[in-house]
Amino acid sequence: MTPAIDLSAFRHAAVPPRSNERFARPHLVRLPKGELVQTHDGRELRLRSIEPGDVDALKRQFRRLSPEDIRRRFLHAMGELPEPMAQRLCRLDPEIETAFVLMDETVKPAEMRGVGRIYVDLAANSAEFSVLVEHDWTRVGLGALLMQRLVDDCRRRGLGEIWGYVLLENRPMLQLCKELGFTRRLIPDEPGTAQISLQL
Repeated sequence: MTPAIDLSAFRHAAVPPRSNERFARPHLVRLPKGELVQTHDGRELRLRSIEPGDVDALKRQFRRLSPEDIRRRFLHAMGELPEPMAQRLCRLDPEIETAFVLMDETVKPAEMRGVGRIYVDLAANSAEFSVLVEHDWTRVGLGALLMQRLVDDCRRRGLGEIWGYVLLENRPMLQLCKELGFTRRLIPDEPGTAQISLQL
């Protein structure tokens, strides 16, 4: 039987604070499968790469999202997450995709609380990103952590830019990206939408 991990030893493994050092590697506890993250308010999650077996957790997370959260993430309304789409989102092509999840293992089955992913455009030497954190887990640094990991992955790949589309009403994401040094431009053909980008 595997001995229990004394989590009191990991109090230093906190999500990095809001600062200009967001892109410095946070001190997280490395585990055999992912890393242990402790939020500012003391909750713990496992940060790891998404896996094919995460389909059910992804679908359960989608059902917990508000219509507003769904529209902000997918840029349009969606009533459900179709099975083929869920399968596709959990089965990546590592040459052009990366996705990190934040898993809450304090409940059974484990629940997905956040997802950050990139899709690489090899011809443009850039990657499009998306980040989603459940409402009850926002404002504790998880969005910043996911963005940091995506930027790190883009730099590891030698890409020149990371970018994404964000609705102008999504002020928390716009503010986060502003703090991280992203620039913003409006999309003339897409009213209410901005393209934000960071040169790497």
